[in-house]
Amino acid sequence: MQIILLLNLLSILVFNINYKRLNAYRFKGLIGILLFIFFFNLGGLLCLLNNETLKNSYFANSNCISLKVWVNDEPQKTGSILRFKVKVISGYQKDKQIRLFGQLLLALKLDSLKPLKLKYGDEIIIPAKCTAIEPPYNPAEFDFKAWLAHQNIYHQAFTDQNHLIKTNNNVGNTIIKHALDLREKQIEKYRKLIKSDEAFAVASTLILGYRADLSKETLSAYSKTGTIHALSVSGAHVAIIYVVLDFLLAFMNRKRGLKILKLVLICTLIWGYALLTGLSPSVVRSAIMISILITAKVLSKNTNSYNILAFSAFCQLIYNPFLIWDVGFQLSYLAVFGLVYLQPKIYDLIYIKHKWPDKLWSFISMSLAAQIVTFPLSIYYFHQFPLYFLFGNLFITLPLVLMMYLGIAILIPWLSFLAPVFEWIINFTNSVLKWIADLPYATFSSIWINLPEFILLSLALGLFIYGLVNFNKRFVFSSLVVFVAYQVLIICDDLSTIHQQKIIFFSLRKNYATAFINGRESILVTDLNVTDKNYDFFVKPALSQLQVEKISLLNLKQDTILKDFILKNNQIVFHRYKILLIDERLNYRSLQGNGQFSDLWISGNTKFKLTALDPAINYKTVLIDATNRDYKIAFFKKVLQNNHPEVHILKKNKAYLVQLTQ
Repeated sequence: MQIILLLNLLSILVFNINYKRLNAYRFKGLIGILLFIFFFNLGGLLCLLNNETLKNSYFANSNCISLKVWVNDEPQKTGSILRFKVKVISGYQKDKQIRLFGQLLLALKLDSLKPLKLKYGDEIIIPAKCTAIEPPYNPAEFDFKAWLAHQNIYHQAFTDQNHLIKTNNNVGNTIIKHALDLREKQIEKYRKLIKSDEAFAVASTLILGYRADLSKETLSAYSKTGTIHALSVSGAHVAIIYVVLDFLLAFMNRKRGLKILKLVLICTLIWGYALLTGLSPSVVRSAIMISILITAKVLSKNTNSYNILAFSAFCQLIYNPFLIWDVGFQLSYLAVFGLVYLQPKIYDLIYIKHKWPDKLWSFISMSLAAQIVTFPLSIYYFHQFPLYFLFGNLFITLPLVLMMYLGIAILIPWLSFLAPVFEWIINFTNSVLKWIADLPYATFSSIWINLPEFILLSLALGLFIYGLVNFNKRFVFSSLVVFVAYQVLIICDDLSTIHQQKIIFFSLRKNYATAFINGRESILVTDLNVTDKNYDFFVKPALSQLQVEKISLLNLKQDTILKDFILKNNQIVFHRYKILLIDERLNYRSLQGNGQFSDLWISGNTKFKLTALDPAINYKTVLIDATNRDYKIAFFKKVLQNNHPEVHILKKNKAYLVQLTQ
């Protein structure tokens, strides 16, 4: 890769050095392609160089007894478990200490009798036992492994407080440490000033970027109204600060010296806010973007917004090439690109003479531009589209500005009396957004598109916008052709959904769940409730992806007879597919008879002996679900090895899928 990169760079230099002699302007397209290949290869090389698993000194490749690490994140507590990222410094072998590298996700079980407080930068020694991050086991399940890999984390460790040694050293970045300490103090002030827990959670999240426990109803309201960006301290918040500061300091635009002073003041205040949020990655990203943008405009007469945007992205990717996979990074730059390219064109469509209606139309055009360009990526990642996004964004603009400045103001002791007003605005905003979210057809949910469909939709949208802006019929026609291709894939998916007949045996931790799917209907046999987190995380995404609209919940213990489904006498029949159920109802019993079964399903930590199964009963596959304890699973697996059936364990293994033929 280094050789290709070098040759590519030399080709670009040759073209530039001999630009006039070679009349290189005739080969602009070729030079553009060479530049694209160069930056693509550079990005790949940087990713490889930053991938710590490829280094010889990566901690997982060593035989150390323990590791010296430091806390590289703000610890998050869930019950008695403390989770945080750590950076490995060194490892201890029997007779020596060796230098190691790498990052690790650590889950620490706390001792309730001896509380332990850890913060960013604290140096600790932990056992060297670690495991690779587990991949997703069920269809459409969130890929936690890939998400952490994009942060250069590939292993995790579980330990308890008694096996941890705190060295009382703090080796973290001084600036980040100071920022996090500052944010913690501000959070404590909010806790004293704000009475409502929900208002406190919104304030901490919205102003300080602290990941507070927001209720499902509030999160859903912001998500369904397209205003979820308000809860993520990001570009919108930094932009609000910049716009107000730029307006207040407009009198400094008269002379160049004053302009430079204004630039310094605005950048200082923006980075001061970033410090207040604990240098949240999204705020830092936005602060870098705006700082480069306003610096370029002040110091240069001729500026190109696209070059500035590309340069700010380039600077961040040089520092951390894995940011290219960050959803927030992608959406931020897409939204800003939409504001730079598309917003002026939408705004120019309608001329409004009066000042305030014109400002309203300006904001509407901004919201439309940002929503249009991020639309394909949003539905690809989040599988929903808020229908009332314009209404929601129009409403939240003023409250968001007030909340931003009041939230910062009440942190100043002599302005803390404004806290009740701040709390009232938050509660009022939440109430209105919940009302909007409850309106009919507030959101189109369960929109699942795959990668080819996402590419086609994005290409169709891009060609259509470019064609309209430049009045180019070819581009508009090309966009329609691409969109038709996208619709063909969607129709094929819909037809496949209508006629689908399949069974999914989900892989869970302690429960069982099996979906018998017929078209858009499913019979879900499970011991989970729809309110369980395990249902939301492992089961619901798969059913949503398959466009299942009607779900009937059953339990293995309740006999049921439906049109195409029978659960009776420890047998399940779905169409022509037969399953023999071995559970606690067969404890210490023998099973006589004959029959041909597709699967043998072992559940409930049963004490049934497989030797008591009549030899006349035939089966192809044995499924052992997660309700069986680990020692039982190992025992059944050992016994079944002699019978040579296919054994599938529904715990820490891929879900078992059966595609039925019609």
